[in-house]
Amino acid sequence: MSSDLPLLIHNALIVQPDSSVVLGDVYIQNGTIQAIAAELNAAELNAAELSASHQPIKEIDATGLTLLPGVIDPQVHFREPGLEYKEDLFTASCACAKGGVTSFLEMPNTRPLTTTQAALDDKLQRAAEKCLVNYGFFIGATAEMLPDLLEAMPACGIKIFMGSMHGALLVDEESLLDQIFSKGDRLIAVHAENQARIRDRRQQFAGITDPAIHSQIQDNQAALEATQLALKLSKKYQRRLHILHLSTAEEAELLRHEKPAWVTAEVTPQHLLLNTSAYETIGTRAQMNPPLRSPHDNQVLWQALLDGVIDFIATDHAPHTLEEKAKPYPDSPSGMPGVETSLALLLTQAMEGRCTVAQVANWMSTAVAKAYGIPNKGQIAIGYDADLVLVDLNTYRTVQREDQLTKCGWSSFEGWNLTGWAVMTIVGGQIVFDHGKLNTSVRGQPLRFT
Repeated sequence: MSSDLPLLIHNALIVQPDSSVVLGDVYIQNGTIQAIAAELNAAELNAAELSASHQPIKEIDATGLTLLPGVIDPQVHFREPGLEYKEDLFTASCACAKGGVTSFLEMPNTRPLTTTQAALDDKLQRAAEKCLVNYGFFIGATAEMLPDLLEAMPACGIKIFMGSMHGALLVDEESLLDQIFSKGDRLIAVHAENQARIRDRRQQFAGITDPAIHSQIQDNQAALEATQLALKLSKKYQRRLHILHLSTAEEAELLRHEKPAWVTAEVTPQHLLLNTSAYETIGTRAQMNPPLRSPHDNQVLWQALLDGVIDFIATDHAPHTLEEKAKPYPDSPSGMPGVETSLALLLTQAMEGRCTVAQVANWMSTAVAKAYGIPNKGQIAIGYDADLVLVDLNTYRTVQREDQLTKCGWSSFEGWNLTGWAVMTIVGGQIVFDHGKLNTSVRGQPLRFT
């Protein structure tokens, strides 16, 4: 599988920046999109290229396939360093490539925590050596207010755990949060749950081992109260705020009426497609933070996404081993993998008429690049980076445990029949996944943030 030749994709259904879908060809050279047209002549391009670089063009027949900008997953937990038995940057990026994810933004709750420039540099070095796709990292907020919080580079933003966390990364006092919001202008991304309410409700429901109680302990009100506080502080300082994994109807309605232009929000596929009924069938594999909600919450979140109240989609890929997940609640950890299934899940919804393919491309790529200021990504346009995915919207395949590339080896969507699976994933003009085969020699690049 060649990884460095110019590429010419023929006869693809191309999702355009204006949301139209056109049949055409795309020419890629030196990692960027050089030409898009109804028909591009390989012989003419070859002649020009051979005179300059002596590199023949690799032609790709995309007849019947749809070409999307590669997915940018803006919230993942890839566990390295310190927890590599669950996942590592290599295995996670292999799963990304298979799922059509060409870039990711990774969270700071590793061991050691990503709260210093040294820890960030270590992650960047590890990613350069291991990652098949592009990468960016958050810096974690602590009560210490380390100078690195404002100065560490390159970081896509500050991550604040307002709840569902213990140790140094838990920042749940309003006075401390106010200090963070008041300094600098770096994007702040919040996990919005009221930790004080969660503590009280854990005592109230102590002794219950049914994992479904998780959604009552960390209830809608706990999420709403934290989102209200984050929104208040964002408005106070006009500080760029991103609300991670929005999960409740109440939060969606709050944002519908009170969301300023500088605030964005995301939702996960599981909060759109799974609800509390999943505990009955998959038990603790349905356990995550914030928890799954009711079918009513599913419906309101979908509408908020369609209306632009919610800006984009993230997976919150947070793998644990099956042995850990098999522990009785509350000893079972929260989190589920997601990068391999997210695109197919949303494209299946598009095929069922709940949204359009172009909306999926916007929610999973274009809007993410815009929100985080990632230049030259998220669109199929001349001059943009050739981070692309060819998907098959005509073939359905069932999610099976044995097919998963994530190290944890399972999915909460096992048994679901999905379409829109990645046939080919291209990162920086290099083919990293092709009809089920990985090219593990490809390496992604560190993302830039403007």
